Amino acid sequence: MAKRNNENQPIQDVLKEFVQSNNLQSGLDKVNVREAWANLMGNGVNNYTTAIELKHDVLYVQLSSSVLREELSYGNEKIIKMLNEAIGKNVIKKLVLR
Repeated sequence: MAKRNNENQPIQDVLKEFVQSNNLQSGLDKVNVREAWANLMGNGVNNYTTAIELKHDVLYVQLSSSVLREELSYGNEKIIKMLNEAIGKNVIKKLVLR
């Protein structure tokens, strides 16, 4: 086994290096977006949310209520801003409600 020279590195740095070297950031972003949606939107919206998918920089959210979809479409930009703030970086550039 190869010995690594990271004995004095903080675990946070080691994990960041691992994520970068294995190209795992996009998968982590997908998980973070789902968690942020669930936390920000609350139970009322989550009950009608059937699917959340992040492809590149577009977030696709499938809703079972057409009335809710119409209401959320009015605050499209605000939702994007809130989700990006919750994640801590600009992952989402466009929101598509289905």
